[in-house]
Amino acid sequence: MTPAHRSSFGTNLNRRSFLRYSALTGAALGGAGLLAACGSDSSSSSGGTTQDGSKYGTVAVQLSWIKNIEFAGEYFADSRGYFRDAGFGAVDLIAGGAASTSVEAGLDTGKVWIGLSAPQTTAPAILEGLPAKIVGTTFQKNPFAIVSSAARPITSPQDMRGRRIGVQDTNQLVFNTLLTANGMTPGDVTIVPAQFDPTPLANGEVDGWVSYVTNEPITLAAKGFQNSHFLFADYGLPLVAETFTVLQSTIDDERDKLKAFLTAEIKGWRDAVADPAESARLAVEVYGKDLNLDLEEQTQEAIAQNDLVVSADTQANGLFTMTDALIEQNIAALATAGIEITADQLFDLSILEEIYAENPELKG
Repeated sequence: MTPAHRSSFGTNLNRRSFLRYSALTGAALGGAGLLAACGSDSSSSSGGTTQDGSKYGTVAVQLSWIKNIEFAGEYFADSRGYFRDAGFGAVDLIAGGAASTSVEAGLDTGKVWIGLSAPQTTAPAILEGLPAKIVGTTFQKNPFAIVSSAARPITSPQDMRGRRIGVQDTNQLVFNTLLTANGMTPGDVTIVPAQFDPTPLANGEVDGWVSYVTNEPITLAAKGFQNSHFLFADYGLPLVAETFTVLQSTIDDERDKLKAFLTAEIKGWRDAVADPAESARLAVEVYGKDLNLDLEEQTQEAIAQNDLVVSADTQANGLFTMTDALIEQNIAALATAGIEITADQLFDLSILEEIYAENPELKG
């Protein structure tokens, strides 16, 4: 399966159904995550030490997907000791996936301290009562794309009219929102229910496929299927992705600890951007060694991923930052999906502002 199946665009959910929905198949975090959460409870942000002798103890970090190249910056921050140098005894990277508890549910139950999520997932949770905020974003653009054959390319939403588009069940809402944002309706295309293996596209059973730009286009090309794609983010859905989401209490009561964590993350992602080959090696041989990942494919995905992580704005303002314009674009995109929320309700970029004010060398 590919990352494309992760999407769950916001719907009107009551608190109980939100938590059940977020858990997807109902699986809970594994024992390691529970232990990590217990470790984070004993951490200190007031200058003392924890049971393991570190300043902040152990924290649990919920990833949004399996341990592939997508989290290269976290791998560097861990393997090169940036988390340790920042005062953490350990940082437990908990894999996500179809059967995992969502970041928002993990925060709500106290099983995780911080997680990587997305505005379209966090915003509905906040509106349903979760006291949380997005404090930064790894991807300046979300990776959602429509991939098609190079022989019959689909290069824009309008090109989809009358064409057969493979859409996974969990991506129906984000796909429909793409249509809405471009003045189209589901009736303008032929939606073909799909799973996550893009073989039907390669076989000519469909004309386009909802995918991640960092995944299916690369895997298909590696198998000899030349393809074209366009990003949702370039056509009315400029949502960010892999957002750092925390409880409001973390911002209020553990600000120094959060700053230390994000500083280590910045250092890790600077390394990841600079060295896609080592990013891939860490994913394939260390953190995702049980996943049978392909080194060449992961390297190509790391290179493609850099285009989502780095932009002119991040080069000027630093990784993870968001300009006021990008924030407003995200709020508008959420409104297109029927999620009405304000920037102040969803985002707090003040921690990053403090980090870069205190450490301007991290911007370069």
